[in-house]
Amino acid sequence: MARLRSLRWSILDRAVIRRGRSPAETLRGTIRFAREAEALNYHRFWVAEHHGVPGVAGSAPTVLAAAVASATSRIRVGTGGVMLPNHRPLVVAEQFGVLESLFPGRVDMGLGRSVGFTGAVRDALGVDKDAADRFGEQVGELLRHFDGGGPVAALPARGLRGPAFVLAGGAGGAIAAAQGLPLVMAHLSDEKRMLAAIDGYRAAFRPSPHGERPYVVLAVNAAVAATPEKAALLQVPEAWATAYSRTRGVFPPLDPPEEILAREMTERERRYFTEARSGQLHGDEAGMATALARLADRTGADELLLTLTAHDDADRLDSYRRLARIAGLGATTGTP
Repeated sequence: MARLRSLRWSILDRAVIRRGRSPAETLRGTIRFAREAEALNYHRFWVAEHHGVPGVAGSAPTVLAAAVASATSRIRVGTGGVMLPNHRPLVVAEQFGVLESLFPGRVDMGLGRSVGFTGAVRDALGVDKDAADRFGEQVGELLRHFDGGGPVAALPARGLRGPAFVLAGGAGGAIAAAQGLPLVMAHLSDEKRMLAAIDGYRAAFRPSPHGERPYVVLAVNAAVAATPEKAALLQVPEAWATAYSRTRGVFPPLDPPEEILAREMTERERRYFTEARSGQLHGDEAGMATALARLADRTGADELLLTLTAHDDADRLDSYRRLARIAGLGATTGTP
């Protein structure tokens, strides 16, 4: 328990749409959730970038981060992440420069290397699959806009020092190490592979003006409830949406878990559904405290970035309240 209370605890919200809700309602829900996360004393609240996905409203993370920052007062706000291959580094630098100028000391710049999920989305964005291969160059160019080393004055970014994080997908770990940046590593069911990626990042880390030592943020899909069975139920909708996307090419709005479990899945759907659940952690408070402490010890993580896309908002908030108790965050009264 002492190990858990030495960590930072943060939240990633992907603005996933529930069946029957509009994207606008979902985005307003993300802002309400950020205020609740601040009241629970979480360290960061990050939003993500997805394009052309029917079940996700979060397509413009810097815009949504600005709205979240405006609605809160203390919690750090950022992106998990901006998919840099989809954008010009100058434009991203300017966007984060504006955010850091308006909300000084509260803005995080999380960067990923993914491109659009389908060919049509990539065409609309003006990128191809190979764009991800240039991610390392883009990260370097982006940082130079803040350091003043680029040929263009990226105002108001130049001279600002907001923290940058690299998502570990693909070559992300090597890029984070080479640039001296924190790494965001997803919790994997293949623990050997996960630990090898973290160890490789630490071994290759080169101190820089952006970081003096390796810093690992472990992203975990985690659910806590009164019983392990109830907690497991909370993660069913996202696992099914993932399986649906793998078999049909579309990530849909979330359905209620009871409806999903009553369906007759095909063998292929069942395989992807089980695979999607393999990296999730769930349990009651005692069980999750043990599981997360073990994970923190095994990985040496500095921070946990928690995500849960339950169908019911009250269930999701209850899970994060229980996680806050495990972490000893000392929630404040009321919503700021």
